[in-house]
Amino acid sequence: MTIPMWMLLGFATWTLLLLMATVGVYRWVAILFSSVPIASFRSDQLEGEDWYRRGTRAHANCVENLPVFGVIVFVISALDINGSAVNYLSTLVLIARVGQSLVHVSHEQTNTFVAVRFTFFCVQLVCFLALIGIAVGYGA
Repeated sequence: MTIPMWMLLGFATWTLLLLMATVGVYRWVAILFSSVPIASFRSDQLEGEDWYRRGTRAHANCVENLPVFGVIVFVISALDINGSAVNYLSTLVLIARVGQSLVHVSHEQTNTFVAVRFTFFCVQLVCFLALIGIAVGYGA
């Protein structure tokens, strides 16, 4: 397996771990220890403690960006593009994703923390665009 494939697998794994550690823990503790009905968690309204809402949003951010990274890795793999730049950019995507999620979940979102979180997001966007540029350049 290539480094980009490993990073994509890491991204997917992180998405699941984040779901289980935030949304899953909150809901299962409420269901098992507080007699909250399992059907009481609605997706169309905000509820719960602040960290739980941040965890839900951080997981949604992962889900929104996972397919984008997946398509990029698919194209890179289909074109058999290798090299240190591709490996570095793919690794940086995962590092920035984990950083963004951790900042989102672990702290109240002050202007400073939102700026840090946004910086991690921008790093991912730049890496995505650079990887797309490499793929387009190779395929042309």
